[in-house]
Amino acid sequence: MNAKYEAVIGLEVHSQIKTDTKVFCNCSTDFHSQPNTNICPVCTGQPGVLPVLNKKAVELLVRTGLALECRINKKSVFARKQYFYPDLPKNYQISQYDLPFAEHGKLNISVDGGVKTIGITRIHLEEDAGKLVHDIGMKKLDYSLADYNRTGIPLMEIVSEPDMRTPQDAAAYLTALKSLIEYLETSDCNMEEGKFRCDANVSIRPVGQKEFGTKAELKNMNTISGVEEALVYEIQRQIEVVENGGKIVQETRTWDPDEKVTKSMRSKENAHDYRYFPDPDLVPVILDDDFINKIKKDIPELPEKRKQRLISECGLSQYDANVIISDKALADYYETALETASKQSDNSGKQIANWITTELLGKLNSAKLTIKESPVKAENLGTLVALIIKGTISGKIAKMVFEDMFNDGKDPDTVVKEKGLVQISDEGAIVAICKEAVAESPKIVEEYKAGKERAIGAIVGLVMKKSKGKANPQMVNKILIDLLKQ
Repeated sequence: MNAKYEAVIGLEVHSQIKTDTKVFCNCSTDFHSQPNTNICPVCTGQPGVLPVLNKKAVELLVRTGLALECRINKKSVFARKQYFYPDLPKNYQISQYDLPFAEHGKLNISVDGGVKTIGITRIHLEEDAGKLVHDIGMKKLDYSLADYNRTGIPLMEIVSEPDMRTPQDAAAYLTALKSLIEYLETSDCNMEEGKFRCDANVSIRPVGQKEFGTKAELKNMNTISGVEEALVYEIQRQIEVVENGGKIVQETRTWDPDEKVTKSMRSKENAHDYRYFPDPDLVPVILDDDFINKIKKDIPELPEKRKQRLISECGLSQYDANVIISDKALADYYETALETASKQSDNSGKQIANWITTELLGKLNSAKLTIKESPVKAENLGTLVALIIKGTISGKIAKMVFEDMFNDGKDPDTVVKEKGLVQISDEGAIVAICKEAVAESPKIVEEYKAGKERAIGAIVGLVMKKSKGKANPQMVNKILIDLLKQ
């Protein structure tokens, strides 16, 4: 980015609240249902119907607000937000305006080796709109179809302060926010299913200027990397416009992930008048201290606290701990594997982290699988590490076993037994193999005795080859050194 300018970025995240039914009716929130099967007179806005608030949605939003250190408003009001679009059957959306459930929070993010605090302006509860379908399969339609299954699904809109200055800040914020929400289990944050969506407001200004520049709103960003890419492009676009004597227009722009550009959708020179007013069908919501305190007590261990615990109790590095806690499912997997290994051996925490961050995640990424889809169960990985620590198998053999575990889903004990891979730890047997290897390597022996101690590695390799990788490596090294000193 041009050093003369800095970006000002604020994000609006819509996260689908994890409820079984919609926010104002009993229709299912199941994503995979056939179009227009999860609808009723309430969510399709038929005359004479009345909405009934989903208590669970309020509880989960308040839980999120407390975790983000927000002030929880004890009185909150729903408002009607008026706009007209084919996927909004009532021609208004039930949302919140001046009295949301949560306000004035914060979220710490890790950037450039330091910590930065991003302010949370507000978190309010609203219903989702429907979905317009413009193509079916490979067929592009010259008309649009409306699917109202999503209409009325509960969303919490989390609005940040414009505290981010780089696309990397925005990516770190979204990663931290998504992780926090997953730990809270208030949303599953599946971005492919639209359950964690983000709009970005971005402007530029000369470095040192306090006043904000004219902003553009970016939409249609379906991944965190997509948000980062879109911001990189848009910031550079705005700089080029200004440098060429042009003027930034307040507008809504869409991100084209194929062409890697933002494109103008519509002008927003004047703020849209949504004509907010309190919804006459919904009374103000009053939250008492008992309600708030009960939710506060049930908040689980959050990512930062879990990271510090894994560092202090399991001996993980900052890097490994950050990788492990970045995904709640991954952190749960690690702790399950650790629990299994700890029943059979000591000091397995670091080794399990190494196996996850190098072997397992590499395999999963190549196979395009998530940790929840891993063919290697957490308990089995824990057992594998325990077998290494106990000396039953070597690290080299463990990699062979792991391949079978990943490909066939077998447990390590079964693989070791079927293939006869138990490590040779009988000293007499290893001495015999080592003597053979030494006898076959006179030149290497001379080099070792001449002071080239690294030469012993070649004899170690020969021993491992003769033992088909089964000889205990520690015993091999010790025995060879003793033999060569004689």
